[in-house]
Amino acid sequence: MRWTQAFIPTLRDDPADAEAASHKLLVRAGYARQLSSGIYSLLPLGFRVARKVEATIRAELEKIGAQEFQLPCMHPSEIWEKSGRGAIAESFRLQDRHGADLILGLTHEEIFTWLARELRSYKELPQLWFQFQTKFRDEERPKSGLLRVREFVMKDSYSFDLNEEGLDLQFQNHFDAYRRIFERCGLDTIAVEASSGAMGGSESVEFMVPTEAGEDWVANCGMCGYAANIEKATSALPEATDEAGAASPEQFPTPGVRTIADLAGFEGGAPADRQIKTLVYVLDEEPALVLLRGDHDLVEQKLLDASGATAARPAGDDEIRSLLGAGAGSLGAVGVSADVRILADPALESRTDMTTGANLDEHHLRGVDVGRDINITQWADLREVKSGEACPACEHALELKKTVEVGHIFKLGTKYSEALGAEVLDENGKKRPVIMGSYGIGVGRAVAAIVETHHDENGMIWPMNVAPFEVVVTVVKPKDVECHEVGERIYETLQGAGIDVLIDDRDVSPGVKFKDAELIGIPYRITVGPKGLKDGKVEVFRRRGAQKRELPVDRVADAVTENVLEERR
Repeated sequence: MRWTQAFIPTLRDDPADAEAASHKLLVRAGYARQLSSGIYSLLPLGFRVARKVEATIRAELEKIGAQEFQLPCMHPSEIWEKSGRGAIAESFRLQDRHGADLILGLTHEEIFTWLARELRSYKELPQLWFQFQTKFRDEERPKSGLLRVREFVMKDSYSFDLNEEGLDLQFQNHFDAYRRIFERCGLDTIAVEASSGAMGGSESVEFMVPTEAGEDWVANCGMCGYAANIEKATSALPEATDEAGAASPEQFPTPGVRTIADLAGFEGGAPADRQIKTLVYVLDEEPALVLLRGDHDLVEQKLLDASGATAARPAGDDEIRSLLGAGAGSLGAVGVSADVRILADPALESRTDMTTGANLDEHHLRGVDVGRDINITQWADLREVKSGEACPACEHALELKKTVEVGHIFKLGTKYSEALGAEVLDENGKKRPVIMGSYGIGVGRAVAAIVETHHDENGMIWPMNVAPFEVVVTVVKPKDVECHEVGERIYETLQGAGIDVLIDDRDVSPGVKFKDAELIGIPYRITVGPKGLKDGKVEVFRRRGAQKRELPVDRVADAVTENVLEERR
């Protein structure tokens, strides 16, 4: 490709609204352009990178026996209703001219399962199907360029098996394939335990890339390797030592006390770790109390997972007062009707002499025995893990890392096959729902994550496997006959060797050419200029590490080709 014929609209400055490095660089270097909030166009350079990411994914999936499909983006709503996911808030909905309700696909579990109904016998299993397709999600707050968008391309694959052992094998095969995919793309990922969320199923693993642009926190142990998303992470807490406390709770006035911190500083109050925090939530339109230790914070996804609810929200002031007779700041679970569901974090189990709200404005109770005084409906891990707490596996201190998710694999079980009727006859002639797995990689997000972890102050530094071009031949003076002829010869030789090469034949200053080459992040630059040609040499610049060397004109193409082939994975 010739730069004079290419569309590479580089910008001098970062976009004003960009915060993430990938957002700034992908726009500034001419890889992407925003059309509206959360909707981006990939320009030629960006599309070349995306195609190379897709090619890497495709190659590794085909190694484990996957077959490629292309399914529609527009789905009949009734299929999503059958699976119980018809009311997902992030879905885009529309009607056709006949009034039929449609959904733009957020993902394709339902549609692949619909096709799997054509499987008839266990002899046709296992099956592994995949596609690259556009997805649509009505994100409430799109941000960070390609990291959180409303329209994106995803690789989603689905496995179909007769039994759990088959699913376990498919899950492990995908885990290993994902490791290879991300390594080849230059991404150093952490595989973490994760919540399955609205997808359902028994187990899921996320592949996370540490970056300050991420929105997901991961708890990681540097000693044993334990890793989990904050939505799933646990830690070992020191054993608490409590006094026996009074024979029954004692009510006392707490004027002006509204928060855990207020009560901790109130004379006769209690430190945060000796308080019971009482939150009122509405779970699928039913009120419930959520109890945590005063110094702990709730993870809403843990609450959803534990309760089995599809939706959770904090109760409003009127709902709280109607249920408990007091306002926030004076709430507790002592004496609450047995009809009210109460979920409590295990950090409160067997605790005595605790302090909590009295369900009377500006009053609290001391001497509370959790087991004696509160009718707990369900014990469940609900709290957020904090940095420095002990690893649940080895008790080494946990570290919290900010990350972005680039892949997620799920054991779905029979959630979708039972709902949609995907069954096969087993060896005894009995109908059985197929057991499914689901495995996703967001292509655009992977591209952005690569930029997040491969850039410097001058621009992007693409790993060889995903670079839009592997070499740029920079002709310093394209109107100089010798410069032009040598540059063309090197360019043609590299092309003949199968190298993705761009020749910068623009009639602009050398400084502009060098800055643009560094900005767009091409791994190797060969600079052809009059000064070097006097000695029969050209300069080779390696973008990673900013390493320079001079090579004879007649050897440079072979030498750089060898370098490129060594760096390809």
